[in-house]
Amino acid sequence: MSTPSLWAIPLGGLGEFGMNMLALRFGDDIIVIDAGLMFPEQELLGVDIVIPDITYLKQNKHMVRALVLTHVHEDHIGAIPYILGDLNVPIYGTEFTLAVVRKKLEEHALLDSAKLCKVAPGETTTIGPFQIEYVHVTHSTIDCVALAIRTPVGVIIHTGDFKIDPTPVDGRPFDLHAFARYGQQGVLALFSDSTNVERPGFTPSERDVVTRLEELFRAAPQKIVVSCFSSSIHRIQQVINIAQSLGRKVGIVGRSMVDNVEIAHGLKKMNIPDGSIVRPQDIRSFDPKRLVVLASGTQAEPMSALSRIAVDNHRFLSIGENDTVILSARLIPGNEKAIFRMIDHFFRRRVLVYYESGRSAPIHVSGHASQEEMKLLLQLVRPKYFIPLHGEYRHLFRHAALAEQVGAVSGQIFLLESGHPIEFTPDGRAHRREPVPAGRVMVDSGSLEEIEDVVIRDRRHLSEDGVVVPIIAIDKHTGRVETPPEIVSRGFLPSEDGQEVLARARDVVLKTIEQSSAEEKMDWSVIKEKIRVDLKRFLSKQTSKRPLILPVILEV
Repeated sequence: MSTPSLWAIPLGGLGEFGMNMLALRFGDDIIVIDAGLMFPEQELLGVDIVIPDITYLKQNKHMVRALVLTHVHEDHIGAIPYILGDLNVPIYGTEFTLAVVRKKLEEHALLDSAKLCKVAPGETTTIGPFQIEYVHVTHSTIDCVALAIRTPVGVIIHTGDFKIDPTPVDGRPFDLHAFARYGQQGVLALFSDSTNVERPGFTPSERDVVTRLEELFRAAPQKIVVSCFSSSIHRIQQVINIAQSLGRKVGIVGRSMVDNVEIAHGLKKMNIPDGSIVRPQDIRSFDPKRLVVLASGTQAEPMSALSRIAVDNHRFLSIGENDTVILSARLIPGNEKAIFRMIDHFFRRRVLVYYESGRSAPIHVSGHASQEEMKLLLQLVRPKYFIPLHGEYRHLFRHAALAEQVGAVSGQIFLLESGHPIEFTPDGRAHRREPVPAGRVMVDSGSLEEIEDVVIRDRRHLSEDGVVVPIIAIDKHTGRVETPPEIVSRGFLPSEDGQEVLARARDVVLKTIEQSSAEEKMDWSVIKEKIRVDLKRFLSKQTSKRPLILPVILEV
């Protein structure tokens, strides 16, 4: 019998940022690499998250053998709770990655039915016809791996997210030797991260932030608040180290930050000296000159720790004149408006805010390879075929052009998009094939429900529970409510039953506004979210219905 072909089927992460997912199929065996989510654009009202369409995997459910994870970021693991009902297969990942996945599954009451298989860099796993070696790579979080996959038709390398950090904080460098070894043996195809392809040169090392952070810590007259991504364990470790060296203690606020620090410390992936942590409830009374607070919420997510701190609505922490806030994270495109609005709140409180590098010593460095690192990896691996991953089409195109320029690809470079498979035949050739079902699935994360189409979902929502529109007139300058809130509802309750409930709902809206600070009242996104959350809770309790709530703020 002739040897079957190997199919590589990207189901997300090509032509977009997020939703990373790639299926490899050989004969009747499929493995899936990563299962990420992306956050919805502003116009997708009512949608909490977006995940890849796994119709192809559901159609071939009996062939799917495993889900293999490269690292812990949400754009690589966030879809797991939403697809596990359809694909309950073993999940392979490194120690920290699986610990975070375990907590996520626990929250969704899925842990008991899940099979988690821990792996480590240098180890090899055999799954059907696939033999997978986990290769250590450096990135902005810990325990990251690339995958070198031996198949009957050749070796496939999937880099995951990476940068080549020469001086990593944990002393575990990028495994260049493994990539060089595979390059010498021969690599059929390289699938590689394209995120930073527009950046020339090399991405700075994680250690490069120490100089600037230490400088800012020494200059800070009062308390310091540092916000970074909660998965950036190396960055968090460096903040703790600098604080310790300068005689400051560290408080930690924000659920994701607390969870990830607890997990990393429990796995001995972090070193936290005894007595160096201040309990959240003790932060307010602690000497501000001896305090550093780590807070989640770098992207100004509504109700995140940093957003609450900015409008003085955090139960453990108040911030004011001469305090220091350091945003040690990149501004994700699309979030700039919300982030700068949050930064404005800090400036109103006369806080010293640092949020951009703008000088040789940065307060944040990327976790993704720049052009020179991409070239180096291409030269080491020298694949027959090259397929750029992870990025919008222009990133994939520029990565392909870079590979062409280097001249390290002996065969063909393929520019694919999600849903467009490529077939590697036993004779060593590669061919594009007809697209498979792929795209986006909208999810209401509160119920694990998939939304086939956001319009249908909203229509169904409206037909079942109706819509409630609270209209509030607020003076832009004083934050005062000018007239009693008006609440308009359609398809919610019969008029005879609804009047009393809506009258009490007005009181809920008024109470929410009264209990908000002046700054919150002037930040429409914050006040709308607070009204929506409080009203949703009240109406659900009173009527067992979940109407679509669309607060409207009128500036007067």
